Amino acid sequence: MKLAPVPEFLDPLGNSGAKVAPVHVEVVDAAALSDQGLSSRLGVIGRAESRLAAMKAQVLAEIGRRHDTKVAQRLVRDELRASSRAAKRDVESAARLAELPATSEALESGEIPVGHARLIARASGESNIDETLLVDAANDQQYDEFARTVKRHQQDVAEDDGQSLLDRQRKNRRARIFESPESGMFVLSGEFDQITGARIATALTAKERQIWHNEDSKARPTPAQRMADALAELILQPADDSKSSGTDLLVIADYDTVKQQLNNPRLADGSAIPVSELRRLALEANILPSIFDAEAQDMWLGRRLRTASEAQRIALIARDRRCVGCSANPLWCRAHHIIWWSKNGPTDLDNLVLVCDDCHHKIHDQGWQVDRDPRTRKYRLKPPI
Repeated sequence: MKLAPVPEFLDPLGNSGAKVAPVHVEVVDAAALSDQGLSSRLGVIGRAESRLAAMKAQVLAEIGRRHDTKVAQRLVRDELRASSRAAKRDVESAARLAELPATSEALESGEIPVGHARLIARASGESNIDETLLVDAANDQQYDEFARTVKRHQQDVAEDDGQSLLDRQRKNRRARIFESPESGMFVLSGEFDQITGARIATALTAKERQIWHNEDSKARPTPAQRMADALAELILQPADDSKSSGTDLLVIADYDTVKQQLNNPRLADGSAIPVSELRRLALEANILPSIFDAEAQDMWLGRRLRTASEAQRIALIARDRRCVGCSANPLWCRAHHIIWWSKNGPTDLDNLVLVCDDCHHKIHDQGWQVDRDPRTRKYRLKPPI
């Protein structure tokens, strides 16, 4: 099917000749701009990208309405030279945005970034949401923070303890392996529900730490290379069934001493777990039960060991929840000595924080400092002065 050509200049609604402000970004010499000018320039470009994305979504939604999503996806591939995956994502987002007036308006005006709008669109396809609330949050929050806001909102509005959202994620699971035409290397990708993904991530990061401990400290691979090695080992080296495979999921919960029961079960990154799912996991998964008692468990190793113990890592995850620098998932983090080990810092719980590899590099090579917020008492990273 071939669509008729359309005028080159259209308003956001697709009406040629209408008197609306066009998307216009003046060409300038970036090298001649000050630092403030470059920052302002990025803001202008970002707002233009949002408005163009709104126009694109409106066009794709209309094509889908007149014909079908397959035609819309084919046109994205042909006209924009996009991949099949990107074309499908754009068409699906366009269809959802067509049913989200507040999000579409904010995107069309340039008030929210494209990524934020896609997060709202995806959430709307998974569960009922308060669109106005999310659009207001999207105006003020960075992408990673907003992604967590969307997740928390979905958990808050769930009427069934989050079970329907988990079931929907499981239905939408997918994985693929292909040979990249650019590099000739094989690429693996997959999408899993929160709990399955957490189990995979726990096993993968445990293997990655094992490899790190066995490496030559003077010739370490990059974190990405080490993670690739860990994945290859898990897949290619079959497990010895005669041995315990160890913990494959970390669950954190509060304990109600009055009712003598666990409340608020959640994964390491704070994602809530339906109670029914926790019961199933207790039978099927190797969950690590841990009750931390300063007198019963050795959280203060002093100078005896340089590397944090597994119990200390779990206590840090429960305390810090994420990388204290960038909020990366705690499973990707390491225990960093606030007073460095090389400067006689002890391997004690109160001298350790969770940091990802990138933030660890910032501390050791770029002069960033671990600081504690005097109000919240939470640790954070501060750039060099």
